Amino acid sequence: MTTAAVARAVLAIALTAAFLAALWVARGALLIIYISGLLATGLGPLVHVIEHAAAPGTKRLPRWLAILLIYLFIVGVLTLIGLLVVPPLIDQAQDLSKRIPELLERGQQFLIDHHVLDHKITLEEAVRSAPGPGQAAGTVASAVAGVFTAILTMITMLILTFYLLVESDVLFQAFARLFPRPDRPRVQAASLKITAKVSAWLSGQLILGGTIGVTAAIGLYLIGVPYFYVLAVLAGFGELIPIVGPIFSAVPAILLALTVSPQTALVTALFLLAQQQLESHLLVPRIMARQVGVSPVVVIVALLIGGSLLGIMGAILAVPSAAIIQVVVDELLDERDRIQASRDLNGEALGG
Repeated sequence: MTTAAVARAVLAIALTAAFLAALWVARGALLIIYISGLLATGLGPLVHVIEHAAAPGTKRLPRWLAILLIYLFIVGVLTLIGLLVVPPLIDQAQDLSKRIPELLERGQQFLIDHHVLDHKITLEEAVRSAPGPGQAAGTVASAVAGVFTAILTMITMLILTFYLLVESDVLFQAFARLFPRPDRPRVQAASLKITAKVSAWLSGQLILGGTIGVTAAIGLYLIGVPYFYVLAVLAGFGELIPIVGPIFSAVPAILLALTVSPQTALVTALFLLAQQQLESHLLVPRIMARQVGVSPVVVIVALLIGGSLLGIMGAILAVPSAAIIQVVVDELLDERDRIQASRDLNGEALGG
């Protein structure tokens, strides 16, 4: 190997390493762009329907207005849910705060009776074991910073999704030009398949959230948990966030059940645990398989891999990412089969 070839190989390796390092540094921004792209892809068909919803012979709605109508509808629904959820939660939280000393007393007595504690913990002991003012202030500051960052990220994704939807045609044409002209019809067909699958994934998420919300309302009502309808709404929204969403929605349900009795809280916890087990191992694979066209095995494997790589966000993005990969792999395999079939035909012709 010549010196020039060695130099080119070293340069290629260095450039590849630098490119991968740049991707790793920008992974947060790339994740925001990817999520925005998924949202734009999933909302694309709905935007198209609203655009062409005008009466025949009339001018269709501007694309930006169709997108804005979707955004306003989402904001309206969230506002309505907030008006339904927040006031009862505040009232119940106030009632709960008044009963906390009684509940702590009963809880400690229960633990003492079952030989978990050997004495009741006094307020002085609890204060001594609590974190210091500096540590508490740092925890609060970190929490506030995390919430602020999450809000900014959400706003950025919504704005980016808006512009991706507005300029979707131009962006797709630019993307299609990266491929040879004969391959562009196949690229367009694959893009339509991806759009349909991602849109089906969004609708599947709504179906899962609705199913969990309805079943939670029925179960909590039968158990006798107060404000069951509010808790059902929280459970439905928690379903949209894998792993931690169901946990966060279960905590207020168990706390409210505790205001009734410890037995009610235990039954509520067991009910929510059983519901989430059915959701994880039965509802998600079957609904996503039917909506997105991805097999239950692929759904479960994608959730495991996505959760391991990126945690909560990886679990959220696992199914649509698996659907996109499936379309790309199918297209590559179909192209390989077409090439092989063409070679076989040419070989038979030459042999004849």
